[in-house]
Amino acid sequence: MAAQNCLVTNDWICGEYLRSRSQELTDATVQHIWITAVSVAIGVAVAFPLALLARRSRRFAGPVLGLTTVLYTVPSLAMFSLLLPLFGLSAALVVTGLVLYSLTILVRNILAGLEAVPEEAKEAARGMGYGSARLLWEVELPLAMPALMAGIRIATVSTIALTTIGSIVGRGGLGNLIDDALPSFFKAQVLAASVLCVLLAVVADLLLLCVQRLLTPWTRISRTRGAVDAAGTAKAV
Repeated sequence: MAAQNCLVTNDWICGEYLRSRSQELTDATVQHIWITAVSVAIGVAVAFPLALLARRSRRFAGPVLGLTTVLYTVPSLAMFSLLLPLFGLSAALVVTGLVLYSLTILVRNILAGLEAVPEEAKEAARGMGYGSARLLWEVELPLAMPALMAGIRIATVSTIALTTIGSIVGRGGLGNLIDDALPSFFKAQVLAASVLCVLLAVVADLLLLCVQRLLTPWTRISRTRGAVDAAGTAKAV
């Protein structure tokens, strides 16, 4: 009886809410994941050529980095208002806004990763007859992968948070539930949606960290060697 009354008493923790609204929570979570995944994927696809352009010449680096930084500073309400005439009240409006916000993180991390590739590695590849395209895909990109994946992780977590803002056009995933609950201050719904957002961010970050480790096995080897060398030095002392 107490569990059923938690909806009436508007408790923060309410099992009856989770039971009776499970489908609503599932649908909102699926929409949240879909919007986030599409936004980050498109963001990476757009950021990569921009980072290559910025690396090619200082003449392009300033405008590219400056533009992506300016886009990140635009308030979300203003951004959606500017995009509204182009996309209307659709998921494309939210995805486009999130893509633009992700560019400043992704472009800078990809560029930093590419610029950190040792010149010796590039010279060795050129000496083996690698052309510019093969050098990029087989040497530079794998060595830049830790920085690239770090950017994707940061962009994903921030996009999960920003997706909630899409509730202003009804495409905010879990943000829709938070927005619907605020006028009546429906505590159980606000808490459940907020906790799910946090869990999504944590799970996404852990999954991407696992992907990063799978794609960069040499980083684990170097860390292991460093630990062994340190242990050997300490033992010798």
